[in-house]
Amino acid sequence: MADLLLELFSEEIPARMQAQAAKDLERLVVGALSDRGLLFEGAKAFAGPRRLTLVCAGLPVKQPDVSEEKKGPRVNAPEKAIEGFLRSAGVTLEQCEKRDDGKGEFYVAVIHRKGRETGEVLAEILPDCMAKLPWPKSMRWIPGEATRWVRPLHSILCTFGGEVVPFEFAGVTSGKQTRGHRFLSAGVITANTFEMYRSDLKHHHVMLDAADRKETILEQAKTAAFALGLELIEDQGLLEEVAGLNEWPTVLIGKIEDQFMDVPAEILQTSMRTHQKYFSLRDPKTGKFANRFAVVSNMVAEDGGKAIIAGNERVLRARLSDAKFFWDLDRQTKLADRVGALKGITFHAKLGTQYERVERIVALAGEIAAKIGADVEKAKRAALLCKADLTTGVVGEFPELQGVMGRYYAIHDGEDAEVADAIRDHYKPVGPSDAVPTSKVSIAVALADKLDQLVSFFAVGEKPTGSGDSFALRRAALGVIRIVLENGARLPLKVSVELLNFFADRLKVALKEKGTRYDLIDAVFSLGNEDDLVRLVARVEALQSFLKTDAGTNLLAGYKRAANILKAEEKKDKTTFDGAPDPEAFVLSEEKALFVELSTASELVKAEIERERFVEAMGVMSRLRAPVDAFFDKVTVNDKDPALRKNRLLLLSRLRATLHLAADFSKIEG
Repeated sequence: MADLLLELFSEEIPARMQAQAAKDLERLVVGALSDRGLLFEGAKAFAGPRRLTLVCAGLPVKQPDVSEEKKGPRVNAPEKAIEGFLRSAGVTLEQCEKRDDGKGEFYVAVIHRKGRETGEVLAEILPDCMAKLPWPKSMRWIPGEATRWVRPLHSILCTFGGEVVPFEFAGVTSGKQTRGHRFLSAGVITANTFEMYRSDLKHHHVMLDAADRKETILEQAKTAAFALGLELIEDQGLLEEVAGLNEWPTVLIGKIEDQFMDVPAEILQTSMRTHQKYFSLRDPKTGKFANRFAVVSNMVAEDGGKAIIAGNERVLRARLSDAKFFWDLDRQTKLADRVGALKGITFHAKLGTQYERVERIVALAGEIAAKIGADVEKAKRAALLCKADLTTGVVGEFPELQGVMGRYYAIHDGEDAEVADAIRDHYKPVGPSDAVPTSKVSIAVALADKLDQLVSFFAVGEKPTGSGDSFALRRAALGVIRIVLENGARLPLKVSVELLNFFADRLKVALKEKGTRYDLIDAVFSLGNEDDLVRLVARVEALQSFLKTDAGTNLLAGYKRAANILKAEEKKDKTTFDGAPDPEAFVLSEEKALFVELSTASELVKAEIERERFVEAMGVMSRLRAPVDAFFDKVTVNDKDPALRKNRLLLLSRLRATLHLAADFSKIEG
């Protein structure tokens, strides 16, 4: 057994591409090794600013010998057929065996292949794997060379068992050498093994593992903040990015000038994060934004970083000056006076302008507010203003601050606090970890925004397809579901059947983590009269609890038995058994008892469901278990007497109809 070490050293790889490139490299190489019968003990890939690395441990030094059998034609087949088989198998007739399958003799080619040296195989597969790496963007840098790579490739380190695996890719020949940090290291590094390689890189100021770089950045940033009596505002996305920008990260703390501290914290944080990749700090006692920032440097400076900090503070001053300019300028025009400018912003070619969309949201927010008990006029006012900040300079510079800035401008203009909050919150939730609006005015506007988005795009045929969802309609539907359920908002959706089914699919996703069965959601939705999500979930939860009991399990089994009998007999008779059975025609006590129980249960179940007492409705249904079991134990449905047979089938139809008052039991698995 021996280890494979592969490093692809290049110019800077964009941080957003590194992690996926490492996964793709591992996937391609592991797949190629497996295809050639080369199993191994383990594989791990690493990615950094200038290198992709893969180590595969415990590879055999040689492929295993392989014996393969290939069945051929009958021995009495035409000569051309036999010749074609021999050519395809690469054998002569003398190398074939004759076998008999009871229908006659046929040829079998037994092919023996000697295993090749693993180093030879690696030299073939690795350039191919490198060429197949699916970079989002790539480039050519050698005149006349067709090979593409994310950035110019400088060297390839590739050893197997300490020996070079010789191959060439993009004009670069493999060897044992690489380089360390661009500025903190000089000369080349020669490595035979992964342990040597990793150790030497660290000595030359390169942290190979992105996890180590992230841990170092977090630890240094938290420690430096603590020393100032502050705390780090953690940002996982930014952490991932800066770990992909620095091979030897060093955290330094800079200062934000006082003149910028009256600018909203969101603007400061977004400007620093977007343009400069700085982390923000806050005062843990007050929760307020601090006038400090953490910058991750790729250097170890002799002056302790003073010059680096000063340089970053100068750059930040220019950035924040622009942000402050937009903030001051935006407040000179009231938010309400900006609404008209939305006429010049296209929402979608088929759906008109943002102004036209706002008109729809205003009307819808008013309707929703009335239904959920919110202040209708405040909801309409917030809806009117909710998109106006799209015309501001700050949102133009930082689109991710939509809504957030609208609230600041609304407060500055003296708008009602609930209206301002609804402007901020109407985009929520923007992801699974984001909180939903809780104020009724905010709920009304947020629901109106998302429902208009869904209804409008479905109306013009712009629906999600497969994994594609250009207009984030799945996210919008999940947002509606979370807002409704987490606030217990009683709001019938009143949407098309197609869109209602779309909500049903999203609801399955939303409830999956709670352990709610998707088939039960289908069973309730299939009744076709349920678009109140709060009521629907309550029905599903009651049904799920019922089916966990012995009575529920047995009743479901009885239902399926009845449904199967009805399906078979309806197909045979080419009719549908629907209608009331004749109680005078029953003969056995078990069928009479079931009829009586069903007559009572159907009315009670219907009444309990109308009162939204779903647990109680299931309790009524549980009483059907005993008479149903007794019926199937003692009664022959397909009696020789046609009239008796029909009456019993009508009784089973009554059982089916009674259970369908609660849910379509045919959709329930198990």
